[in-house]
Amino acid sequence: MKLYDLELSGNCYKVRLLAALAGIPLDIVAVDFLVGEHKKPPLIELNPWGEIPILVDGDVVLRDSQAILVYLAARYAGEAWLPRDAAGLATVMQWLSTAANEIQNGPGAARLVDKFGCALDKADTLRRAARILPLIDAHLARHDWLALGHPTVADCAVMPYVALAPEGGVSLADFPNIQQWIARIKALPGFVPMPGI
Repeated sequence: MKLYDLELSGNCYKVRLLAALAGIPLDIVAVDFLVGEHKKPPLIELNPWGEIPILVDGDVVLRDSQAILVYLAARYAGEAWLPRDAAGLATVMQWLSTAANEIQNGPGAARLVDKFGCALDKADTLRRAARILPLIDAHLARHDWLALGHPTVADCAVMPYVALAPEGGVSLADFPNIQQWIARIKALPGFVPMPGI
């Protein structure tokens, strides 16, 4: 099973993190993002969106980090990481939506501006971060983990761009519950870091 990967990508890191925590072996294939390797054959044929990560598992080819997390958990990691009961699954999925929307467009996008020079509206990214981070911190004041009473793909999906928020000029100093949650994730057996985390 291959993961086409960029070390500095939080979306790629989500997949590497789940795989490490759940003991899922991956063959990591580094993509030369700066020369646009992800937008040329053979990668553009695997993902016409021209984005990474890309997971190839036999005949299964997937794009989008949230979808890849769901696939890996459902196929290889078991119900502890992705429950099959309706309420548990929906609880996890709402956090995957948060990762793809509020987190990606808030602290994730702020990091793209500061670290990579992307032409995005920095003020808008900061407004979005200022809205979502207090909500997550308040949630984590009452819960050790985002979705259930233990780590799930929800934590793997949300943590990277929250933990990397300072790289976009978004401080976590006022969010002690988020800081403690990140520390809990780092303490899990099998945890792997990435630059910035």
